[in-house]
Amino acid sequence: MIVVGNGRMITRDGARPYLESGAVALDGSVIRQVGTTEEIRGAYPEAEFIDAKGGVIMPAFINVHEHIYSAFARGLSINGYNPKGFLDILDGQWWTIDRHLTLEQTYLSAMATYIDCIKNGVTTIFDHHASFGSITGSLFEIEKAAKETGVRSCLCYEISDRDGKEKALASIQENVDFIRHAQKDDSDMIAGMMGMHASFTISDETMERCAAEKPEGVGYHIHVAEGIEDLHACLRDHGKRIIDRLMDCGILGEKTLAAHCIYINKHEMELLRETGTMVVHNPESNMGNACGCPPTMEIFHHGVLTGLGTDGYTHDMTESYKVANILHKHHLCDANAAWGEVPVMLFENNARIANRYFKKPLGVLKEGAAADVIITDYIPLTPMNGNNCNSHILFGMTGRSVVTTIAGGRVLMKDRRLTGIDEEKVLADCRQAAAELARSING
Repeated sequence: MIVVGNGRMITRDGARPYLESGAVALDGSVIRQVGTTEEIRGAYPEAEFIDAKGGVIMPAFINVHEHIYSAFARGLSINGYNPKGFLDILDGQWWTIDRHLTLEQTYLSAMATYIDCIKNGVTTIFDHHASFGSITGSLFEIEKAAKETGVRSCLCYEISDRDGKEKALASIQENVDFIRHAQKDDSDMIAGMMGMHASFTISDETMERCAAEKPEGVGYHIHVAEGIEDLHACLRDHGKRIIDRLMDCGILGEKTLAAHCIYINKHEMELLRETGTMVVHNPESNMGNACGCPPTMEIFHHGVLTGLGTDGYTHDMTESYKVANILHKHHLCDANAAWGEVPVMLFENNARIANRYFKKPLGVLKEGAAADVIITDYIPLTPMNGNNCNSHILFGMTGRSVVTTIAGGRVLMKDRRLTGIDEEKVLADCRQAAAELARSING
């Protein structure tokens, strides 16, 4: 039994949203009780006590669109890379990296990403992987890292015809093998989806094969209209818009996650809503790739379940919160835009999305929920309560405000020191692998 207490506690539970001096009792992988520090310490006097020291106790963050394979891109210079548009960025950088990744480099990319997630208080991720140099077994390498570090993970492999039919088939098989494996795992820490790159790199034949091979009970994780080129290709090659094509191919549904959705119209938003398809907004990545600002506020107000992800651009969900907040104000020239929508996406909808794949309630501190808790060292300068806590997070915290991270009742970091991981050795291995990757890319 662990008790985390003596902190200002944000629960995300409507029945008791905020406690000035709160505590939460963790019994294995679930929350046993929530209350004041006095109440909980009195009820469990023998429990290990983790002192928040007046900081903020809150549910851990969830990231619903990650790219582990991009970990070694930081600082990487690729000879001859001079992109003139989004397709150049994809082929010149991201596809170049994934074509050179070995299984060992995939594993170490995952370790590096998970370490950053823990340091930023993220305990659940939905990753979209690609390593066309080493496909078979790649998701299992990521799972190995997930289990070593303790981060809850829903994984998939990016199916695409861009490197030929043989690799497309291998990609489908990797998804199928991992999904079946994950469905036998009863830890509630691992799940699988059918990954797809984007409409413009997937033929009708491959889409039909995906539908035929996909195990029951899971959906697809796919990039949708991230670049205008994706829409143009769909109109040219299939005579329809992307969401219509996905609808016709049976891709949409309550278990499917559509990333980006920049170039979609109202009709497509209605299809997403009617099918229960989930959407994830990735503000930093969209801005960094100069892809454009998606109509996220409109998608949200159409009733589409919309969450927030990082696309591998960062592992700090507070950064995505900050960027999304100002992006839509700037884009819409409306100072009132995004105040309410983005925190709902981050703190409510990400949990709703995650709970379509994981059983224990996530993103909330209440009895029976997953024991995913973080402590930050933030001490508010101004009054803080359940009505204004989001503004305190937005303007007062960053991911590195997190000092302690607990996932599934397992303490992954305490007082900014990782537990159970030799961080120095892992990062040394990562640096060596990143250098080898750079050499293999640049000759």
